[in-house]
Amino acid sequence: MEIKDLKFLAKGKRSEVYTGFLGKKKVSVKVSPRAGIESKWLKLLNKHKIGPKFVKVSKNELIYEFISGKRIGECLNKKVVKKVLMQCRILDKLKIDKKELTNPYKHILVHKGKVVMIDFERCHKVKKSKNVTQFGEYIMRKKLVPRVSFTKLLIEYKKNQSEKNFKKILSFFS
Repeated sequence: MEIKDLKFLAKGKRSEVYTGFLGKKKVSVKVSPRAGIESKWLKLLNKHKIGPKFVKVSKNELIYEFISGKRIGECLNKKVVKKVLMQCRILDKLKIDKKELTNPYKHILVHKGKVVMIDFERCHKVKKSKNVTQFGEYIMRKKLVPRVSFTKLLIEYKKNQSEKNFKKILSFFS
Protein backbone atom coordinates (compact mmCIF):
# COMPACT_ATOMS: atom_id res chain seq x y z
CA MET A 1 0.00 0.00 0.00
CA GLU A 2 1.31 3.44 -0.80
CA ILE A 3 0.90 6.56 1.24
CA LYS A 4 -1.43 9.13 -0.30
CA ASP A 5 -1.80 12.90 0.25
CA LEU A 6 1.71 13.27 1.70
CA LYS A 7 2.17 16.69 3.33
CA PHE A 8 5.14 18.22 5.13
CA LEU A 9 4.59 18.55 8.90
CA ALA A 10 7.88 19.40 10.64
CA LYS A 11 11.65 19.38 10.43
CA GLY A 12 13.95 18.20 13.21
CA LYS A 13 17.73 18.16 13.56
CA ARG A 14 18.12 14.84 11.78
CA SER A 15 14.73 14.23 10.20
CA GLU A 16 11.66 15.48 8.41
CA VAL A 17 8.12 14.41 9.25
CA TYR A 18 5.22 14.19 6.83
CA THR A 19 1.59 13.15 7.20
CA GLY A 20 -0.44 11.10 4.80
CA PHE A 21 -2.95 8.30 4.52
CA LEU A 22 -2.30 4.58 4.41
CA GLY A 23 -5.70 3.41 3.27
CA LYS A 24 -8.09 5.36 5.50
CA LYS A 25 -5.64 5.61 8.38
CA LYS A 26 -3.75 8.88 8.93
CA VAL A 27 -0.05 8.25 9.51
CA SER A 28 3.17 10.12 10.12
CA VAL A 29 6.17 9.39 7.93
CA LYS A 30 9.50 10.24 9.51
CA VAL A 31 12.38 10.41 7.05
CA SER A 32 15.57 9.87 9.00
CA PRO A 33 18.87 8.00 8.71
CA ARG A 34 18.00 6.56 12.16
CA ALA A 35 14.57 5.20 11.13
CA GLY A 36 15.61 1.58 11.73
CA ILE A 37 16.93 2.30 15.21
CA GLU A 38 13.88 4.31 16.20
CA SER A 39 11.56 1.60 14.88
CA LYS A 40 13.16 -0.97 17.24
CA TRP A 41 12.52 1.30 20.23
CA LEU A 42 8.98 2.07 19.09
CA LYS A 43 8.11 -1.63 18.66
CA LEU A 44 9.42 -2.39 22.16
CA LEU A 45 7.71 0.58 23.80
CA ASN A 46 4.39 -0.10 22.05
CA LYS A 47 4.28 -3.34 24.08
CA HIS A 48 4.13 -1.09 27.15
CA LYS A 49 1.59 1.33 25.63
CA ILE A 50 4.19 4.06 25.09
CA GLY A 51 4.52 6.03 21.86
CA PRO A 52 2.44 6.18 18.69
CA LYS A 53 1.51 2.83 17.17
CA PHE A 54 4.26 1.50 14.90
CA VAL A 55 3.11 0.75 11.34
CA LYS A 56 6.21 -0.07 9.29
CA VAL A 57 9.78 0.86 8.51
CA SER A 58 11.92 0.91 5.39
CA LYS A 59 15.53 1.98 4.97
CA ASN A 60 15.10 5.67 5.89
CA GLU A 61 11.36 5.93 6.59
CA LEU A 62 9.51 5.18 9.79
CA ILE A 63 5.72 5.08 9.55
CA TYR A 64 3.56 5.29 12.66
CA GLU A 65 0.05 6.38 13.57
CA PHE A 66 -0.49 10.12 13.36
CA ILE A 67 -0.93 11.72 16.76
CA SER A 68 -2.83 14.97 16.86
CA GLY A 69 -2.67 16.97 20.01
CA LYS A 70 -1.19 19.86 21.85
CA ARG A 71 2.34 20.03 23.10
CA ILE A 72 2.63 19.29 26.79
CA GLY A 73 3.39 22.89 27.77
CA GLU A 74 -0.02 23.99 26.47
CA CYS A 75 -2.04 21.63 28.65
CA LEU A 76 0.05 20.89 31.71
CA ASN A 77 -2.04 19.82 34.70
CA LYS A 78 -1.79 17.24 37.49
CA LYS A 79 -3.58 14.53 35.53
CA VAL A 80 -1.27 14.93 32.52
CA VAL A 81 1.84 15.06 34.71
CA LYS A 82 0.81 11.86 36.47
CA LYS A 83 0.34 10.04 33.14
CA VAL A 84 3.74 11.20 31.90
CA LEU A 85 5.41 10.14 35.14
CA MET A 86 3.85 6.67 34.82
CA GLN A 87 5.37 6.33 31.33
CA CYS A 88 8.70 7.64 32.62
CA ARG A 89 8.60 5.00 35.37
CA ILE A 90 8.12 2.25 32.77
CA LEU A 91 11.10 3.59 30.82
CA ASP A 92 13.16 3.60 34.03
CA LYS A 93 12.19 -0.01 34.79
CA LEU A 94 13.21 -0.99 31.25
CA LYS A 95 16.53 0.87 31.74
CA ILE A 96 15.87 3.03 28.68
CA ASP A 97 16.99 6.64 28.66
CA LYS A 98 14.65 8.71 26.47
CA LYS A 99 16.66 11.93 26.70
CA GLU A 100 14.77 15.19 26.05
CA LEU A 101 12.57 14.91 29.16
CA THR A 102 14.01 17.95 30.91
CA ASN A 103 12.71 19.91 27.88
CA PRO A 104 9.86 17.76 26.55
CA TYR A 105 8.02 20.51 24.65
CA LYS A 106 8.16 18.73 21.27
CA HIS A 107 8.31 15.18 22.62
CA ILE A 108 5.03 14.76 24.48
CA LEU A 109 1.62 15.36 22.91
CA VAL A 110 -1.72 15.43 24.72
CA HIS A 111 -5.04 14.76 23.00
CA LYS A 112 -8.33 14.33 24.87
CA GLY A 113 -6.50 13.37 28.05
CA LYS A 114 -4.27 10.82 26.31
CA VAL A 115 -0.54 11.42 26.70
CA VAL A 116 1.79 10.21 23.94
CA MET A 117 5.57 10.44 23.92
CA ILE A 118 7.09 10.75 20.47
CA ASP A 119 10.58 10.82 18.94
CA PHE A 120 12.63 7.89 20.21
CA GLU A 121 15.64 8.16 17.89
CA ARG A 122 17.98 9.19 20.72
CA CYS A 123 16.91 6.43 23.15
CA HIS A 124 19.51 4.08 24.49
CA LYS A 125 19.93 1.34 27.11
CA VAL A 126 21.59 2.44 30.35
CA LYS A 127 22.48 0.90 33.71
CA LYS A 128 20.47 3.50 35.59
CA SER A 129 17.89 5.54 33.71
CA LYS A 130 16.68 8.94 34.83
CA ASN A 131 13.43 9.66 33.01
CA VAL A 132 11.39 10.31 36.18
CA THR A 133 14.02 12.65 37.59
CA GLN A 134 14.49 14.49 34.28
CA PHE A 135 10.76 15.04 33.92
CA GLY A 136 10.67 16.03 37.61
CA GLU A 137 13.09 18.86 36.83
CA TYR A 138 10.72 20.08 34.13
CA ILE A 139 7.77 19.98 36.56
CA MET A 140 9.71 22.07 39.07
CA ARG A 141 10.64 24.65 36.43
CA LYS A 142 6.93 24.94 35.62
CA LYS A 143 6.29 25.55 39.35
CA LEU A 144 3.76 22.72 39.70
CA VAL A 145 5.34 21.47 42.92
CA PRO A 146 7.19 22.98 45.90
CA ARG A 147 10.84 22.86 44.83
CA VAL A 148 12.48 21.92 48.14
CA SER A 149 10.25 19.01 49.14
CA PHE A 150 9.96 17.68 45.57
CA THR A 151 13.74 17.84 45.07
CA LYS A 152 14.17 15.66 48.17
CA LEU A 153 11.83 13.06 46.69
CA LEU A 154 13.67 13.09 43.36
CA ILE A 155 16.99 12.59 45.16
CA GLU A 156 15.53 9.65 47.10
CA TYR A 157 14.20 8.16 43.87
CA LYS A 158 17.54 8.69 42.12
CA LYS A 159 19.32 6.75 44.90
CA ASN A 160 16.73 3.98 44.98
CA GLN A 161 14.28 3.67 42.10
CA SER A 162 11.81 1.67 44.17
CA GLU A 163 8.06 1.58 43.72
CA LYS A 164 7.71 3.14 47.20
CA ASN A 165 9.85 6.16 46.25
CA PHE A 166 8.01 6.53 42.95
CA LYS A 167 4.64 6.52 44.72
CA LYS A 168 5.85 9.38 46.95
CA ILE A 169 6.52 11.41 43.80
CA LEU A 170 3.09 10.51 42.37
CA SER A 171 1.38 11.56 45.60
CA PHE A 172 1.95 15.20 44.64
CA PHE A 173 -0.46 14.73 41.73
CA SER A 174 -3.35 12.83 43.32
